[in-house]
Amino acid sequence: MDARAIIASLRRGETPGDEDLRWFAEGLANGAVSDAQAGAFAMAVCLQGLGVDARRALTLAMRDSGDVLRWDLDGPVLDKHSTGGVGDCVSLLLAPALAECGAYVPMISGRGLGHTGGTLDKMEAIQGVSTQVSEQGLRSMMQSVGCAIVGATAEIAPADKRLYAIRDVTATVDSLDLITASILSKKLAASTDALVLDVKIGSGAFMKTLEEAEALARSLTETANAAGCRTSALITDMNQPLAPALGNALEVAEVMRVLTGICGQTGALAELTAELGGVLLAHGGLAAQSHAGADMIRKAIASGAVAERFARMVAAMGGPTDFADHWHTILPTAPVVRPITADRAGHVHAINGEALGLAVVRLGGGRMIESDVIDPSVGLAELAPLGRTLSVGDLIGVIHAADEDAADAAEASLRAAYQLSDSAPERLPLIYKRVS
Repeated sequence: MDARAIIASLRRGETPGDEDLRWFAEGLANGAVSDAQAGAFAMAVCLQGLGVDARRALTLAMRDSGDVLRWDLDGPVLDKHSTGGVGDCVSLLLAPALAECGAYVPMISGRGLGHTGGTLDKMEAIQGVSTQVSEQGLRSMMQSVGCAIVGATAEIAPADKRLYAIRDVTATVDSLDLITASILSKKLAASTDALVLDVKIGSGAFMKTLEEAEALARSLTETANAAGCRTSALITDMNQPLAPALGNALEVAEVMRVLTGICGQTGALAELTAELGGVLLAHGGLAAQSHAGADMIRKAIASGAVAERFARMVAAMGGPTDFADHWHTILPTAPVVRPITADRAGHVHAINGEALGLAVVRLGGGRMIESDVIDPSVGLAELAPLGRTLSVGDLIGVIHAADEDAADAAEASLRAAYQLSDSAPERLPLIYKRVS
């Protein structure tokens, strides 16, 4: 076997065998496959597709390219993954909330991909936090905190680590096969008892239609369940940012506003956290049904205990020990803060979430190439939601930028992303469908 033959076969539309995919995954992990070959493989898969059996084989081959964890804990090991959106900081709320309800959450997460933010980048917006934790360190955090949001070690799905970074800069992100293999190779390597998947649909998601989102949800759930991990998916709305902010430090601030009760626990961010958590608590045997589990998550957040557990996780990962009390002064701030107001009256009829995400990337809040260093302070905040009625001079959003030129470019993108009309839009559901 060799990489060129496998890529050529894929290009011709032929389905690679299990051994071919296992060899290629091992080559990604050990360096036998070059970056150029990895990019060509990703493009061939993106254009030709793999099919159900080859997709499952690629997922398991990437999982088995490194270590597979085993746990001996006195509660269920649970995890969640989102397929990517904007303003989506659910993981930062959900991991400590599940731990507060008696679960263990070794959440192996990723960095920003395309126009979407990365959970690891958000955690690292907190001064001192390192998401690169050894397996021993992860096990220690399970005992001391009950949750951790960390990157995959070099030993966890190393094939995915190579391919993930290459997909981000080769326009091969939105492939059902590659998304499935990438997500599940890491999640299955963590050996969780149950997994819930938040499959996004809409302008800020990779999947723009319900048909696409349902296909991905079924691909993920069928592949994970076949591998022995009890898995369900929720198809959820991403036609507007989930939280009213995009950008790493700004999204952490939104999380803390929910956890500390500043903005209440009734918005879309808090509600989706509860619904996803409810499914997991039911799957893990900690709640009789998902709606009862959702109530457990809500009560845990409202009590303030989840904020304290989040702060303990931050401290265990090298961050400040007083984050729960002083997060508003600890998080970095941008030197240029520019409010953007409406220049005409109307209802917010549509929001181009992908355009907003790319605006944050160009501000420095994401990566254009692998070597880019993220500025955690930049982004967009106080974004007007769908349906809001705006008068001339009302706030659309606030730009946080490194300099005036960057703010100018972001302002143009922000205005272009918002569509105003004389009539209010149809109200969209937060959850479109449940797949199990």
